Amino acid sequence: MAHPFISRPFSCLTLLLGSVFSPGAFAVADTTAVDTQDVSVSPPALMLAKYWQSGVDPAAFLVSEKLDGVRAFWDGHTLRSRSGRRIAAPDWFTSALPATALDGELWLGRGSFDRLSGMARRNTPVDAEWRELRYMIFDLPGASDTFALRVQRLNQVVANARQPWLQVVVQQRVPDAAALQALLQQTVQNGGEGLVLHRTNALWSPGRSDVLLKLKPMPDEEARVVAHLPGRGRNQGRMGALLLEMSNGQRFALGTGFADAQRADPPPVGSLVTYRYRDRTPKGLPRFASFLRVRAPE
Repeated sequence: MAHPFISRPFSCLTLLLGSVFSPGAFAVADTTAVDTQDVSVSPPALMLAKYWQSGVDPAAFLVSEKLDGVRAFWDGHTLRSRSGRRIAAPDWFTSALPATALDGELWLGRGSFDRLSGMARRNTPVDAEWRELRYMIFDLPGASDTFALRVQRLNQVVANARQPWLQVVVQQRVPDAAALQALLQQTVQNGGEGLVLHRTNALWSPGRSDVLLKLKPMPDEEARVVAHLPGRGRNQGRMGALLLEMSNGQRFALGTGFADAQRADPPPVGSLVTYRYRDRTPKGLPRFASFLRVRAPE
């Protein structure tokens, strides 16, 4: 089955803004992969996504796939990460980019983020590695048009560059929430990370706002309660968090999603609880985990 966002291998891919790379999140053993942080440079002004909430009308947005890439901002002269760190790219790569500012992600393909993050942090780029990736563009920073018009301009800018590795993130419309959830399910089943929604009439504005949203599935899993951690502040004198142990033996504290009654009478040690989470840390621990329920005894 063809991917809903890709018409051919090096055509415009449906991507989305939103993947955020945190410098230093992964240990790098290769001595050529040392962080090339420019401490004197401030982070670029970029648009950042909030999480989508139910009740938002997706018909007012353009939707694309959220890729697990490395955020890369081109200011017309230098390629930089979200933190402002210079990304050392080959000369043939940067010399082919237009003078227009671009915002997008470096992308190797699904499931390749760890390798890509190492490539993007090298002091000296490896030419063969860079010939494998694509620079997926989703916005024109600083442009005065609405997002719908910026997408039109962006397609022309990228077409004029005539580089197969420089591609535009394809945007599409969805009529309602049911269609959005169906698209999310299809994207995830095909190996994608999620979706990004950008309001069509929104002007470019840096920072986090409701005009740019990301939608990812929230899987749920079970873990065993091994301890009750005491609360502080308003939770003084009752449970503040559960110390949970996953099936692989890893432990983490779960402190959100509880009603006051559950904090006063928490799930007993030894019981299984179900929690939701958005994604995992490099060490495999759940991010943004929230209590869902106690599993009923079998």
